[in-house]
Amino acid sequence: MDWDHEYDVVVVGSGAGGLTAATTAGLHGLSALVVEKAGVFGGSTALSGGGVWIPRNVFLEEAGVRDTAEDARAYLEATVGDRVPAERKEAYLTRGPEMMRFLRDGTRWMRFTWAKGYSDYYPEAPGGRPTGRSVEPAIVDGKLLGPEFARMRRAGLPTYGMTMTGYEFGKINMITRTWRGKTTAMRVGLRGVRALLTGRKPLSLGEALVARLRLSLADAGGHLWLDSPFRDLVIEDGAVTGVRVRHKGREVTVRARRGVVLAAGGFSLNQKLREKYLPKPTRAEWSHSSEGQVGDVLEAGIKAGAGLDLMDKVWGAPSVPRPDDKPFFLVADRAVPGMMIVDGDGQRYLNESLPYHEFVDRMYAHGEPAMNSWLIVDKRAKNRYIVAGLFPGQPFPKKWREGGTLRVGSTVAELAEQIGVPADRLAKTVERFNRFAEEGRDADFGRGDSAYDNYYGDPTLPNPNLLPLAKGPFYAVRVVPGDLGTKGGLVTDPDARVLRADGTAITGLYATGNCSASVMGETYPGPGATLGPSMTFGYAAVTHLLADATGGKR
Repeated sequence: MDWDHEYDVVVVGSGAGGLTAATTAGLHGLSALVVEKAGVFGGSTALSGGGVWIPRNVFLEEAGVRDTAEDARAYLEATVGDRVPAERKEAYLTRGPEMMRFLRDGTRWMRFTWAKGYSDYYPEAPGGRPTGRSVEPAIVDGKLLGPEFARMRRAGLPTYGMTMTGYEFGKINMITRTWRGKTTAMRVGLRGVRALLTGRKPLSLGEALVARLRLSLADAGGHLWLDSPFRDLVIEDGAVTGVRVRHKGREVTVRARRGVVLAAGGFSLNQKLREKYLPKPTRAEWSHSSEGQVGDVLEAGIKAGAGLDLMDKVWGAPSVPRPDDKPFFLVADRAVPGMMIVDGDGQRYLNESLPYHEFVDRMYAHGEPAMNSWLIVDKRAKNRYIVAGLFPGQPFPKKWREGGTLRVGSTVAELAEQIGVPADRLAKTVERFNRFAEEGRDADFGRGDSAYDNYYGDPTLPNPNLLPLAKGPFYAVRVVPGDLGTKGGLVTDPDARVLRADGTAITGLYATGNCSASVMGETYPGPGATLGPSMTFGYAAVTHLLADATGGKR
């Protein structure tokens, strides 16, 4: 090959997995290049909550969280099961903490705090933790990025100019109900005032994680190309030796002396591939992933001979479709009291507070009626709690009603007519739900029985997740089976090497994140179980190619 550029490691994609891989390479003295098709870096990570779920990591230990390898292993067995090879699960449990300590010790930027109380998604399962194993990036000043701040993807979350952590949001959600909610809101507000007075640009959640990784990459000497879409892999004698990239108006070849790491996301915005692989109905516009996730690296991997797995799965995210905007991801909103979700027949069909990934699985299992689902709240709940991203008492946008997202009825019967369900059936559903709410026990679906359900609920109530729907007007917003991205892709081994269908590794090719088949299998064990594996196997890929070149010595 006549190469235009040469690096030790070439990474495709600038989300958490890609930036972790490149930073790891730089900290080991390797030259690293990250290529990103968009004009901004951060990928879907920047749009996320930024949480990282890795049992027994150093930041949990520093916070005094007691955990054991046996419990963590039992929990993955109870949730992921045998859908994923045991050696990959074991690699995650060992390499994940190793990666977090490596970044903590090797950089001045990678700092996390425990999201205390944000439970594992199945805390009652063997090895589960009701107080949680998730950590989130500490708030960081975006000004530290210098000119790179303008090149970072922004989340555009409905926080109305306030910067808050995920932990703080869990408290602010109860701003009208608890003193902790009020004092947390005051603290967040004062942070905003200080930022205005000092010119600081505080970042939290996924933006903070991306910013901290970008600062670390710069310190490690890594390079980043934006507006540089990946075109194809370069393969010589059966080994991947580089990539073809569109850069500065022309196609160039970049040699990867040690290896190529694919970390460019899945195929969530490719409607053709969604129709081919995912359950129906499926819509690209329901996805919350960043633009550009059309499966280009996935198709290149297939052409190179890679095997595939979990292609029928997404990281489920029940969502409200909004006119002229991206869908709204329903997380805390499904836990608030005075709310229930019904299908097209006017009946409840699940625990509304389920972990979001499982919620979407249940929607598809329920079939066609679930595709016409509605989240219903009464006036009391609307005035007390945050609903669909709107603060207590804040009116629903007029365009939601005009666009078909919102329906309103002064009575349950009137609302039934508005959403097209049998009035008598909806009335019976409300009556039954209200009886359970008054008794404090959901006899149909067990809502409120799990510590996960309770996290976003109202702690002032006997059952934090139940309150009768009693006072009109009643509001209904549409709910669709959205996603945070696809979770199927290239099959990899414990070192993130891409494998052929026969189990042999493709020399020089690694993958992590949503372009690879998830180590979490068909489930979602806890908050940050997407970013945790992406970062872990980005790190594992680089340490493997480094060991491979040094005779097994890392």
